[in-house]
Amino acid sequence: MQFTSTPRGARLARRLVSYRLSDWAHPYASAVNETVTLIAAELTANAVRHGHVPGRDFRLSLSATETTVRIEVSDTRTERVPLLSAQEPPGDAESGRGLLLVSRLASRWAVAPREAAPGKTVWAELDVAQSG
Repeated sequence: MQFTSTPRGARLARRLVSYRLSDWAHPYASAVNETVTLIAAELTANAVRHGHVPGRDFRLSLSATETTVRIEVSDTRTERVPLLSAQEPPGDAESGRGLLLVSRLASRWAVAPREAAPGKTVWAELDVAQSG
């Protein structure tokens, strides 16, 4: 789905992820739902804060197999690619922990160029068996 690149768009995307996971037999209070929803919150917030291009939306894709849930968040900002080696920010920093959380919660995550469009896709996967 496509969302406006605003805090409201990020909030709606996060809610959609939680709702869809519940439909897919991962109830709201389950570890899978809570973990993937938190990952979605971080990735969509980053798309709004760091990937925003005026007049452009971000896209979210959610898919699942019996063993894995995958979330992809794409924005149109090509030049701002997150580092895969997320490091702990200084203790008094007010931001900079989002991708650190993603790296610790997700089984795998990475950044890839967006296919057939400018920008990038940040994706994360959660192995369902690990978080059950």
